[in-house]
Amino acid sequence: MLNWEDPVATARQSATKPRPVVRELDVAPEYSVPQPNLSPALVDAPEHTVTGLEQVEFGAARITVDDKQMINCRADLNQLVPFKYKWAWQKYLNACANHWMPQEINMNADIALWKRPDGLSDDERLIIERNLGFFASADSLVANNLVLAVYRHITNPECRQYLLRQAFEEALHTHAYQYCIESLGLDEAEVFNMYREVPSVHDKAAWAMRFTQSLGDPTFHTGTPENDQRLLRDLIAFYVVFEGIFFYVGFVQVLSMGRRNKMTGCAEQFQYILRDESMHMNFGIDVINQIKIENPQLWTAEFQKEIVAMIREGIDLEVRYAIDTMPRGVLGLNARMFEEYLHFIANRRCAQIGLPEQYPGATNPFPWMSEVMDLKKEKNFFETRVTEYQTGGALTWD
Repeated sequence: MLNWEDPVATARQSATKPRPVVRELDVAPEYSVPQPNLSPALVDAPEHTVTGLEQVEFGAARITVDDKQMINCRADLNQLVPFKYKWAWQKYLNACANHWMPQEINMNADIALWKRPDGLSDDERLIIERNLGFFASADSLVANNLVLAVYRHITNPECRQYLLRQAFEEALHTHAYQYCIESLGLDEAEVFNMYREVPSVHDKAAWAMRFTQSLGDPTFHTGTPENDQRLLRDLIAFYVVFEGIFFYVGFVQVLSMGRRNKMTGCAEQFQYILRDESMHMNFGIDVINQIKIENPQLWTAEFQKEIVAMIREGIDLEVRYAIDTMPRGVLGLNARMFEEYLHFIANRRCAQIGLPEQYPGATNPFPWMSEVMDLKKEKNFFETRVTEYQTGGALTWD
């Protein structure tokens, strides 16, 4: 037993006490790191524990920038610097500078309008309810996917730093939807279960699950051409289709209401969420393109055809969602306009990852959306934040 009162005696006992040999833990196979992802120096070192975490190797050569990779990195995953992907670190810093909270947005006008029998039409109420239902499940799905799957396979530390920030923002978005639902007094069980009960909401969630389940498969590991290509496909489904296409009908609908001075609180929540999601999508596209650069053998002609078919399938699902949420024209919008907009969005997404446009001549019927996505941080309701935080005792402004 160590003598905690005598540091010299403690040091002597520690020095003479036999050091235990650390061997492989008895853990479930699905949590073990595959050999292709290990540092070469560790592959033949059975005395090191293999637990799915980074290995700590004393006396090894220092990590250099060239040792880093987006996937299948054989370098120590703890080496944040030197940066190889400075764009990923900058995106992390930008995200931190864009912090906001749902309670900063005043919902009083929305509550009053929602409670008035003549405040909104049935079609306008349907838009709010459907979109809160879809987004409440969608962002929960995104957060789970980031934490349980994407983070596991992206082995670059500066990208992982951004993924941690993104996971927080997805939780913040779910918080915002819950805040809107609670403020308006909606049936929480009904809204949060729309992905089980409303076909157009269910179909998008089910489509996404095909790929998120693949990423989250505990027996799946990168390191072979087939698995690396599977990961790339699932990242495209996740970032390009789910976050880059499936969210945009809802964004346009709710923000259109705000432009007409209706449900302005919900619209402001969605405005901040849209800004965040645009950053998420752009980060994911940069990751996808970097994987392509480092692994050009994955980007075959056959694989590109598969990705094009996947994007077109996603567009069809989102068009059906637009029709379901807007069966009749309202707010100066109609389903045909959304079909044109989604074709325009699809062309942009294809170009961003190096694919040919799929809908030649498609135009953007909502040019004002670009202005919304350029929302500046300065518009952060400074006066209301001070009042609310003073009430909560978090800040004082003496």
